[in-house]
Order: sequence, then C-alpha cells, then structure tokens
Amino acid sequence: MVDSMDLEANLCSLRERIEVACGTAARDPASVTLVAVSKKQPPEVVEAAADLGLCLFGESRVQEAKGKIGRCPGSLHWQLIGHLQSNKCRDAVYFFEMIQSVDSLDLAREIDRCAAKAGKTMPVLLEVNVAGESAKFGFRPDSLLAELEAVNALRRIEVRGLMTMAPWSPNPERARGVFRELRELKQKCDKILGAPLEHLSMGMSGDFEPAIEEGSTMIRIGTALFGSRPAANSPAQGRTVAREGSGDAIEQADHSGSNRAEGRERVS
Repeated sequence: MVDSMDLEANLCSLRERIEVACGTAARDPASVTLVAVSKKQPPEVVEAAADLGLCLFGESRVQEAKGKIGRCPGSLHWQLIGHLQSNKCRDAVYFFEMIQSVDSLDLAREIDRCAAKAGKTMPVLLEVNVAGESAKFGFRPDSLLAELEAVNALRRIEVRGLMTMAPWSPNPERARGVFRELRELKQKCDKILGAPLEHLSMGMSGDFEPAIEEGSTMIRIGTALFGSRPAANSPAQGRTVAREGSGDAIEQADHSGSNRAEGRERVS
C-alpha cells in the first residue's frame, strides 16, 4: 500500500507536470481535471488521497466500486472509467456520477433505460477506439459520427464528451496523434450537435502530458499517483505485463480490458 508521504510527493509531482504541460499549450491548469484511478486501492488510501485535496475518483469494475464507495468519505465523486457490461448498468447508474466508457449505441440505450427507472439523467462520455485496436472497446470514429445523433436523442443520457486511450508505448509522444485525432473528432461532433462538448478524457500515467497539450480536459491517473498495482493473476494480463514490462502497461491492460474473453469486463 502506498505510503502517505509517497502519495503526497507523487501528487505534488503530478501537479507540477500538469502545470508545465499546460504552460506549453498556453492553457490554465484549472482546465484539466485529475481523475484519481483508485482501482484495487483500499478505502484508507482513497481517504488519504482525499485528505490531500483529491475529490474525483475513477473505478473500473462496478463490483469493486459497490463494495468500496460506501466505505469512503461521502463527499467524494465517482466515475466509471472501465468497460461496462449491460447487465451492470443498473448498478453503474446508481453508484456513479458519470460513465466515461459508453462504447456502443446499444449500451447507451441500456443506460438510458436504467436511468429512466432510477429517475435520473446520466452524464456520459463516449469511448472511441481511435487507433482501431482489436483488443480494445469503443466506437470507431466513423461509427460514432453516424450514431451520435441517436445517442444524443436518448432522453436520460447526457453526452458530455469523448474518451480514448492511446496504444501503450514507452515514448509518450507516440500517443500524440491519437489525442489529436480525438480532438479533431470532437470538433466534428460539435458541428453535428450544434454545441460544443465539454470534455476530452484522454491521457494516463504514461502519456498525459501530450494529451494535455492536445486539449485533454480529464486525465486518468493511477500508477503515477498510487504507485504500481500488483499484476493480476489472469494469464492474459500476465502476458501483457511480461511483454510491456511497466506499471503503465499494467494500467493500460486494466483500463482497456484487453482480454475480451474473460467476461468482457475491463479494468482501469
């Protein structure tokens, strides 16, 4: 478990790096929201992060979040950033304030149905598989443009923006093209909708600086804040860690749900 002093040092370092990236892009650091990815972190670590001023946390598995959120400070805000199965939509609508990982029209319709039953409107981000990776979820860019109006027409869905994850690379600059493409895709979506979308959620521990420079308004940070998580025991995740050999690779494998065969539930 991360030491509180390490957590504070990590957060200070992150804030400094965010300021530098924003300075490069002539942006206000306040325009970038840090989503603390608390997957596999116990409530006491979440509380320690909250004591340092963090209030927005991202979880990847609905089941884990159900057992954690009620044991954390009640003032915190929670968003789902991992893959959502349709049979978990009811719980996701109940426990989260935003779902960042809406990856299909069918899933959006199910969230809309569950939100109507719950008597609430659900803010969402639409996940886009910009790089076209077969192991990841998300709308393909052309499909998003074709189905955007249908998603936006759902009465209990509030489309707030787009989300993506670039392919893992030890060189963060290699992610820049993906982030730029999502920003350009958002501009096309803005024209279709007749109003600007609020958010671009892009950038993780290994590539958030170019993401900020390309316009990200939300960065999803786990490893760089809490330290490396233990590798999962599943064979597929073990292969990912062995191949890519870094905490960022674990974070990516978790966040993308690269093993579709194992229950199609992605982690963050």
